[in-house]
Amino acid sequence: MAQVRFEHAEHVYPGAKEPAVSDLDLTIEDGEFMVFVGPSGCGKSTSLRMLAGLEEATSGSIWIGDHDVTRVAPKDRDIAMVFQNYALYPHLTVAENMAFALKIARVGAAERKARVAEAARLLDLEDVLGRKPRALSGGQRQRVAMGRAIVRKPQVFLMDEPLSNLDAKLRVSTRTQIAALQRRLGVTTVYVTHDQVEAMTMGDRVAVMKAGRLQQVDTPLALYDKPANLFVAGFIGSPAMNLLAGKTSGDGVANVDGYELPIDRTAAAASSGSVTLGIRPESWRLAADGQPGFPVTVAVVEQLGADAFLYATPAGVDASTTSDGLLPQVVARLEGRQELRAGQEVRLVADPKALHVFDTESGERLAPAG
Repeated sequence: MAQVRFEHAEHVYPGAKEPAVSDLDLTIEDGEFMVFVGPSGCGKSTSLRMLAGLEEATSGSIWIGDHDVTRVAPKDRDIAMVFQNYALYPHLTVAENMAFALKIARVGAAERKARVAEAARLLDLEDVLGRKPRALSGGQRQRVAMGRAIVRKPQVFLMDEPLSNLDAKLRVSTRTQIAALQRRLGVTTVYVTHDQVEAMTMGDRVAVMKAGRLQQVDTPLALYDKPANLFVAGFIGSPAMNLLAGKTSGDGVANVDGYELPIDRTAAAASSGSVTLGIRPESWRLAADGQPGFPVTVAVVEQLGADAFLYATPAGVDASTTSDGLLPQVVARLEGRQELRAGQEVRLVADPKALHVFDTESGERLAPAG
């Protein structure tokens, strides 16, 4: 187990005009489960591959524990990687696949058998040790790949979207198993995913990336409650945060299509006059009869039983007036079973204590919720 450090690490692919990863400065503590998340092409997998030694850091440095591994060969970094496609040998049994790296490292047969047995017990693979990969389910193959990493007892686990080949139900169960296993083993783990739900439910901390740059790193709830900028605000959370364009004269009030919302006076004064208000779906409620609110037209209501998601468009907005011909959408999570129909106009009221305020020009957060 060891601490991992990226010190101003950068990677530029040959012929590229911009770095795939730029000035990555990040410390991952000993035993921590760190998740890199972001859209395709954001640099998260490249960051992982630099740590693994599969991509060169063209500048900066990478440390594992007290050792600068920037120019160290992958085999000498004491890491174990779980790939997206599992990379199991089809002609070997589960036990042989798990023990293969140990055999190459000339670990004794008795020690190999003991390590494989321990990993199989942890991963509930004891009944399939004699099978070939083709006789396993997708979830079992994923666990075999995990077992192959575990038996090596590395300082760092690296996982590159290991659940992407599983169906939705199996992904949910497997991600909880991986998180529980990592906490039991206490091995420093770096996990890459494009799925922000995976990131929020698995990581001790989450590093959000965009266009090769680290946008924010914090605990899952801190990212949700205090996003640093508009990108993080819109990326973290499912359904995503509502982002509404507003105007303020610095008097502590923001006007969104005629609907006035109180905002932090300091934030209003610091803005350029154009602000973007962030409202989580659960921070809306339906206005009572006669109560002023933000008028919207119901598009779809998803009834989930205990609650419902309302998808609506601001009242009076015409698709022909928008640049892409698409209507802006507002999402509200409402309690109970709502008897709403498509085309109905309703008013939504936002909790003032739950408003996030961002400067529209810079995208930076001016005031947190609360």
